[in-house]
Amino acid sequence: MKKIFNLFDFQQKVNYKTEILAGLTVALALIPEAIAFAFIAELSPLTGLYAAFVMGLITAIFGGRPGQISGATGAVAVVIVALSISHGAEYIFATVILAGVLQILAGVLRLGKLMRLVPHPVIFGFVNGLAVIIFMSQLDQFKDASGNWLTGTPLYILLGLVGITMFIIWGLPKLTKVFPSSLAAILVVFGLVVVFNIDTRTVGDIASIKGGFPPFHIPMVPFNWETLSLIFPYAAIMAGVGLIESLLTLNIIDEITETRGNGNKECIAQGSANMLSGFFSGMGGCAMLGQSLINVSSGARARLSGIVAAVMLLIFIMFGSGIISLLPMAALTGVMIMVAIGTFEWASLNTINKMPKSDILVMVLVTLVTIFLHNLALAVLVGVIISALVFAWDNAKRIRARKHIDENGVKHYEIYGPLFFGSTTVFNSKFDVLNDPEEVVIDFSESRVVDMSAIEALNKLTARYLKQGKKIHLKHLSPDCRTLLHNADKIIDVNIIEDPHYKVVVDDV
Repeated sequence: MKKIFNLFDFQQKVNYKTEILAGLTVALALIPEAIAFAFIAELSPLTGLYAAFVMGLITAIFGGRPGQISGATGAVAVVIVALSISHGAEYIFATVILAGVLQILAGVLRLGKLMRLVPHPVIFGFVNGLAVIIFMSQLDQFKDASGNWLTGTPLYILLGLVGITMFIIWGLPKLTKVFPSSLAAILVVFGLVVVFNIDTRTVGDIASIKGGFPPFHIPMVPFNWETLSLIFPYAAIMAGVGLIESLLTLNIIDEITETRGNGNKECIAQGSANMLSGFFSGMGGCAMLGQSLINVSSGARARLSGIVAAVMLLIFIMFGSGIISLLPMAALTGVMIMVAIGTFEWASLNTINKMPKSDILVMVLVTLVTIFLHNLALAVLVGVIISALVFAWDNAKRIRARKHIDENGVKHYEIYGPLFFGSTTVFNSKFDVLNDPEEVVIDFSESRVVDMSAIEALNKLTARYLKQGKKIHLKHLSPDCRTLLHNADKIIDVNIIEDPHYKVVVDDV
């Protein structure tokens, strides 16, 4: 038994009561979200609920981040809705399975470490944008069936119940942390609605969650090249969106809990969960930042809470749909609004005047793309690209050359800063080929030759000196620079490379 616990990263210090109560809270919060995302994807409510169960259970057991919650998400729903409308649910199941295969492949290739390339302003923008989306998605609860804003008594009742929920979530932890405040708020508001027979919208007014165990079946689609060419673009985008959102959520929960998850393990778990979700009539999904924050803010730190959330969700579907249908949406709305408030990085507003303008631009742009396009993968990609370009531009301006002539009449250029595609123009401008003496030394002890553009720049520079009948030496190249020059030897002819410390860089091999 101990070996099994160690396999699933269970620890002896797990607070079972906290984990179970946190899992129950998450299960209740998952229901309206899963139903809403299924509607977005033009699928049945049970398709979203089954995805939440399978995704939640598999990633809770095998994922790279204890305490992280996965399920059906809006990011995935937006990707697959066009395919759902045009070809139906069976093609969605096939797409989800293929996306799972791609995610497993990403984990096997250890691509999870690529999240290191995501700058902090991008994470700030992603989190802030997601917080706004979570908040705005709750505004639908303040509209009637016709899409008009509520007025009069229905509005006051809803505002009152939402306010009570938020007050309990805010105030209870100040008194005690024995019981999860989100669950306490849901139960109190549920009790008020039942005891006083308050007329307000409930989960049952959205859709029925009654169902059985997720049925296993192989997607009924033609197994041919035409089907693959149809579903592969959707699967690739879904896999990318799912991994980006899952790995960013993992990083955020890492910071909150001051622990470290395993990105590659999470990739494999997400892929396995999506594959099983497709085989068990689910729409697939990924990690959910909102529900993960509910979980960890309730005190959960182990895998047990995620397992409880998934199992309780299935129990609600199979046996407790009658009770769950009576849950007031006001309570769940209040919970999600508090999640949005807790998700937003308020500290990012205080650092606006202290951060570089480029970082502020990236943060704001990622936030806006996340909010208005609802495309988290695109938002992160845009942020990373802009950050990389800004970094390249800043480093391109930092290359310097200190010049002096020694007692032997040899001119020395001491290069500072990286030599790469962005800095080659500035690098070339540092040299006075026509007026330099017969012998020139370029010292790279404080510089690095980074890419093919840098090698080409060296090639052209040495050619210019040789054309004038002058001798040039490249010295103190680092081992990685020398390796790069060796590899490019057949492509670019770097004329003269000498180094008194490393001996001769280019040898006959």
